[in-house]
Amino acid sequence: MSSNKRIKVAVIGAGAAGFFTAVNAAGMSDKLDVTIFEKSKNLLSKVRISGGGRCNVTNHCFDPVELSKAYPRGGKMMRWNFEKFQPRDTVEWFESRGVRLKAEDDGRMFPVTDSSETIIDCLLREAKKVKVTIRTQVPVTRIEPLESGGFRLHIPKQKPELADVAVVASGGSNRVQAYEWLKELGHSVNPPVPSLFTFNFRIKNLTDLAGISVHNAQIEIEGTRFSENGPVLITHWGLSGPAVLKLSARAARLLNEMQYRYTVRVNWLHPLNQEQVRNKLMKIRVQNIKKKVDKQEQFPLPGRLWVKLLTLAGIKPDRRWAEISNKEIYNLTLQLVGGSYDCQGKTTYKEEFVTCGGIPLSDINPSTLESKKIPELYFVGEVLDIDGITGGYNFQAAWTNGWLAAKAIALNAINDVS
Repeated sequence: MSSNKRIKVAVIGAGAAGFFTAVNAAGMSDKLDVTIFEKSKNLLSKVRISGGGRCNVTNHCFDPVELSKAYPRGGKMMRWNFEKFQPRDTVEWFESRGVRLKAEDDGRMFPVTDSSETIIDCLLREAKKVKVTIRTQVPVTRIEPLESGGFRLHIPKQKPELADVAVVASGGSNRVQAYEWLKELGHSVNPPVPSLFTFNFRIKNLTDLAGISVHNAQIEIEGTRFSENGPVLITHWGLSGPAVLKLSARAARLLNEMQYRYTVRVNWLHPLNQEQVRNKLMKIRVQNIKKKVDKQEQFPLPGRLWVKLLTLAGIKPDRRWAEISNKEIYNLTLQLVGGSYDCQGKTTYKEEFVTCGGIPLSDINPSTLESKKIPELYFVGEVLDIDGITGGYNFQAAWTNGWLAAKAIALNAINDVS
């Protein structure tokens, strides 16, 4: 790059990572002319729908080591990147621009307005302030590195655009074909698979309980080491809720290899184990011999779920506790702490589609996000093989890596000029 000209930075993609890279790079150096190229007419579309329209900006975890554990892929790299920009920095960044965030009991952080438009408006204001150009409905389909340095961006039905620096923030995709234009640059691509989805039952034996949730259940994929605990929600299709979504992220590749045919076991009474639950049921039987089994207050389960588990254990709900045999106590115990459910297929969690896969982290400099193959080419956001569990972690990866890429681009510009 020449020190006699302004440096053109092209950011391809107007999502969270692309926007954050653009506004921070432009804000850190006045030598940069930054333009965002977005293929659709919509800006920050995933920000708009996140958290049911409230935008789960980040997570209230300020320890880089603990924070990095929320990333099934990319955690090792993110652990060190969080030393440089982490949720505390995200909170300060937005608050310094007039947007206050709040933490909920589960650690998720939202704007106090409970509206994603607050975050979008903030980023748009910042883009205007630092003079970032935003161009929509301009799909970049090819990046051509030039022998003299810089890039030629190819756009259908338009004249190519020149840039000194290119930042790919094109997001994730479940189609490997979507990454072909990046393979042309010499980069490899880890095959993309869904990473955030709910479990669909093969036999819909709980779906009449749709909407019922259990605050602290444990769910595991049978025959594997994958297990999570936390809130579980019964849906019309199967199971959802934070514990299920975390499990889907951690086991994403395995479940894809299994073609989404697997069995889950649910302990509806976590952290109680089989022996503890059986002993408690025996005690309940002795103390309630005349009472019907369909009513109980000793376990923290919704009444309809309790009755359903009785039925699955072969116990009619209108029977009395005195009539329940030891064998039936055993069967009920298994339903309560190890109910087995065959799953087939998946459902994307609302519209918050997340993939694992993309550009492998071995292809980039982890501290700058610059390609190891092509100078001045950067990758940020879900185009990288980084993904977090649900709870604001994916946005935090976008803010962190966007900020680091912006800093590297700005420093290069300053050094080039000097």
